Amino acid sequence: MQDELKKTAKQLVVPGKGILAADESFPTIEKRFSKIDVESNEENRRFYREILFTTDGIEKFISGVILFNETIRQKTQEGKPFSQVLSDKGIIPGIKVDKGKIDMPDHPGEKITQGLDGLGDRLKEYCESGARFTKWRVVFSIGDSLPTDDCINANSETLADFAALSQEAGLVPIVEPEVLMDGGHDIKRCREVTYQVLKRVFVKLVDKKVELSGLLLKPNMVIQGKDNPNKATPEEVAKSTLNCFREVIPSEIPGVVFLSGGQGPEEATANLNALNEIGGVDWELSFSFGRALQAPVLEAWAGNNDNKEAAQKAFYKRAKLNSLARKSEYKGEE
Repeated sequence: MQDELKKTAKQLVVPGKGILAADESFPTIEKRFSKIDVESNEENRRFYREILFTTDGIEKFISGVILFNETIRQKTQEGKPFSQVLSDKGIIPGIKVDKGKIDMPDHPGEKITQGLDGLGDRLKEYCESGARFTKWRVVFSIGDSLPTDDCINANSETLADFAALSQEAGLVPIVEPEVLMDGGHDIKRCREVTYQVLKRVFVKLVDKKVELSGLLLKPNMVIQGKDNPNKATPEEVAKSTLNCFREVIPSEIPGVVFLSGGQGPEEATANLNALNEIGGVDWELSFSFGRALQAPVLEAWAGNNDNKEAAQKAFYKRAKLNSLARKSEYKGEE
C-alpha cells in the first residue's frame, strides 16, 4: 500500500500540473455565487462544477481535483459521475473530509477543525466513489497573542490523526495548515507563525507514524496580511517562503501544493512563478488553488448557462497560466 500512496502522491505533483480545489462548503460557495447574483441550489452547483470538469484539455495542466461531499455524488447531465469524468481524463479525484471549523473553547478568535468522528467509515465510502486522495484544512489567525500554542497543538494533532487514517484507508492525505491572510501583519510575522505551525505539524505526523513520502502539504505562502499596505513583491514572497520551508519541511515530502488564500488570480500565479524560479528544494512546488483558478470562471459564467463556453475558456486559461508558473515560464497575463 505504501508504494501505491507514494505513486499517487507523485502523480499529483507531476511537473507542469497542479490541483484544482473545487471543495467549497455550502457557506463558501454561497458567498461566491452571491457575488454573481446566482442562487446556491444543488442544480446550480452541479452545473457550475460540470463546467469545470468537462473543460477540454485541462488534463494537460490539472493533475487532481478536490471534491466536496455533495460533488463526489453528483453526475453530469448525461448521467456520468463526476469522479468518472475526471478519471477518464487521467485526472485524480480527491475529497475534502473535514467537517469545517468551530470556535475553539476558551480561546477567543481561534478555530479548531472537526470531523474525526466516523472518519474511517466515510473514507471507505469515498474510496468506493473513486477518490484516491483526501484533504483536511485547519486555520490559524495572526493577532497580538494569536495563534496560541494550544491552538497550534490541537489542530496539528487532528491533522496527524486525519493523515494516519487516510493512509490506512489507502488514500493520500493532503494536510492543509493555513495561516490566514486576515489582518495587517507584515511578512516577517507571517514567517514566524508559519514556521511554528509547520514545525508542530511535522512533529505530530512523525509521532503518528505517517508515511511522509505518501502525503502532500498544502500550506500558505509567506506573505503580508491583506490589510498591510506594504505589499511584498513575488520575489520577496518566494524568498521568505522558501527560507522558512527549508528549515522545517522534511525532504521525503514529494510536493508542496500551495493554497491561494486571499490572493487574487494574477498575484497567486506570479508568486508561484517566483517560487519555481528560485526553486532549489527537494519537493515539487505546485498549486492547489480554488479561488485563484475559479474567480474568472465564475465571472464569465455569471449563472447563465449560455456562457458555458466562455467560462470554460477562462478556466483553461488560468489552468494553463499556473502550469507555466510551475515551470517558471509565466510572463504575465496573455
